[in-house]
Amino acid sequence: MTDHSADSGAPELLVSERGRVLVLTMNRPHARNAMSLAMARQIATALDELDRRPDLSVGVITGAGGTFCAGMDLKGFARGERPVVDGRGFAGLVQRPPAKPLIAAVEGYALAGGFEIVLACDLIVATTETNFGLPEVKRGLTAAAGGLLRLQHRIPYHLAMEIVLTGRMWPAREAAEARLVNRLTEPGRALEVALELAGTVAANAPLALTASKQVLVRSADWPLEEKFARQEEFVDPVRRSADAKEGAAAFVEKRAPEWTGS
Repeated sequence: MTDHSADSGAPELLVSERGRVLVLTMNRPHARNAMSLAMARQIATALDELDRRPDLSVGVITGAGGTFCAGMDLKGFARGERPVVDGRGFAGLVQRPPAKPLIAAVEGYALAGGFEIVLACDLIVATTETNFGLPEVKRGLTAAAGGLLRLQHRIPYHLAMEIVLTGRMWPAREAAEARLVNRLTEPGRALEVALELAGTVAANAPLALTASKQVLVRSADWPLEEKFARQEEFVDPVRRSADAKEGAAAFVEKRAPEWTGS
């Protein structure tokens, strides 16, 4: 891995806005966007902004230089640095993803912690040349940033076991066949396609998007007899919102709704 001195002094995370979409670009291409503590903290700050601002509905995370993320920055780790943010985990993301939807736009490699970032996202866009992988067992380690906790819930159990126990590269074409990937595109277009998908999502009511994600994520371990009652905490405020009234009015008036996030 290239030394930090190879960096030009550019920000480690680039943050931009595309309408209601917040775009986070991991910007350490000299190190294949390996996760540093500084970048993890910047990601956490950006995701806090995503959740805080009512004018933002969706996040997209991608990597600069033709790759997504090669995992933890081993040079930083050798110095005693771990790219973990209290309360949010590795990359400022995997333990507590944002309340709002997050899309991964994956070019090149998403390995180890990089793949675990992808697994913490809600929608995934990858290219025909993308490779995923959890190679930790090859280095005497475990995929402790969510890979072991999430993968078997995203794909069939035995396939998840194979990916974890062999540590092999997993081509995005195979991941798409397993329905892990939402959109598969040609190389160089992952961000473009992710932004198209984000635009489709962001056209919908922002409160409804957040509540819908939270029920989908949280309800997995709710007791069956409590599921409908427990979802009310999330869906009832949406039902009572100004946006719900606006959605109905726009339908009746045959016009596009104007969401206020309230």
